[in-house]
Amino acid sequence: MRERIVRAVAGSFVLASIALAYYINVNWLLLSVFVGLNLLQSSFTKFCPWKKYWISLALHQTKTTAADFRAGAKSNELSLRDTL
Repeated sequence: MRERIVRAVAGSFVLASIALAYYINVNWLLLSVFVGLNLLQSSFTKFCPWKKYWISLALHQTKTTAADFRAGAKSNELSLRDTL
């Protein structure tokens, strides 16, 4: 699943880079070059900075329910009120 997300993000960056290069400035193609080189090096080294960033945010397996969100919002609200 994570590999698909990383590839989807990389593809989105490439498509956005091409659109920006066409409509704004050709230098935006450097972003595509950077993404392509990063994909190439990750195929050899098995290290992808975006994947490491994604895991560090813990977004790949977050299972938050609406009740958890409301409870978190209430606790944040109380702590903010207590500090004022």
